Amino acid sequence: MDKLTYKQAGVDIEKAENFVEFIKQKTKELKAQALLFGSFSSGVPLEGYKRPVIMMTADGVGTKLKVAQQMNIHHTVGIDLVAMNINDLITSGAKPIGFVDYIATGRIELETLKKVIEGIVEGCRLSEIPLVGGETAEMPGFYPEGVYDLAGFGVGVCEADRLITGKDIKAGDVLIGLASSGFHSNGYSLIRKVLEVNKLDYATFLRDFNKTVGEILLEPTRIYWKEVKLLLEKGIEIKGMAHITGGGIPGNLIRILPEGLMAVVEEKNIPTNPIFEWVQKLGNIEKEEMFRVFNMGVGFIFVVSQEEANKILSEIPQAFFLGFVKSGETGVEIV
Repeated sequence: MDKLTYKQAGVDIEKAENFVEFIKQKTKELKAQALLFGSFSSGVPLEGYKRPVIMMTADGVGTKLKVAQQMNIHHTVGIDLVAMNINDLITSGAKPIGFVDYIATGRIELETLKKVIEGIVEGCRLSEIPLVGGETAEMPGFYPEGVYDLAGFGVGVCEADRLITGKDIKAGDVLIGLASSGFHSNGYSLIRKVLEVNKLDYATFLRDFNKTVGEILLEPTRIYWKEVKLLLEKGIEIKGMAHITGGGIPGNLIRILPEGLMAVVEEKNIPTNPIFEWVQKLGNIEKEEMFRVFNMGVGFIFVVSQEEANKILSEIPQAFFLGFVKSGETGVEIV
């Protein structure tokens, strides 16, 4: 019997080392840099805080990865990975300070994973943070060749007395929305089922959108840090923030509402994005289910007083009045 090697078993250490070197060089493009990047652990300096609270998130991209892998377009899901974490992180008022990724695959395909990393680095640039480190796991026999999975972890910091929790929300407060860039990274299992039933593939060109189905589905998740940062720096008093992901507006906005308060969302105020109507008609999906699965055009929500709402609308022209808070059974009503 010939002597066996790790490479013959499906794990290419040299290729993995080449990938790590690529990541090291790519992260040098970022303005924010980690300490000891490439060592056993890496970090960022923490300065200027009196009572710092470290906030952390973990998230992935879901089955949007299947679209990326079938389309052989990989950089946009890297942006998504950062976005899904950082958008969650900043709802607490925390400043993002670093990001860590985990990539698992059956076999390292360098050109594919380089594109993923390029997207992750772009997401870090948009979030003004360093890529602090990560792990690439080559797992032959566990993942089929050509398949990879992504997970991400965001870290932020906030003064303890400046955490935004939603506890001060009261009746009469206002909902201010920021538009999504599309489906973001939620609802893709339902979308893929709709396409399967209608015998549509990702290469199908949709004349009404002047794009293929795949191009629509791979639109990256919008990152909201710069808008949140602007408002925090302006001293605008934000009572609560919600990142609209799985569960839609009802499933996410309710997470920051105190007991005895209801958020009323006025559907007519949501900017029109025809991709949602397209998938609804194609799949014959009930409106309630659409709002439960998709963001429906709203990616991020602020809850503020009326006075602060006017300031936000002045500072961020693309922001829009979405609804209001009233007394009632805790929940979210779409009207």
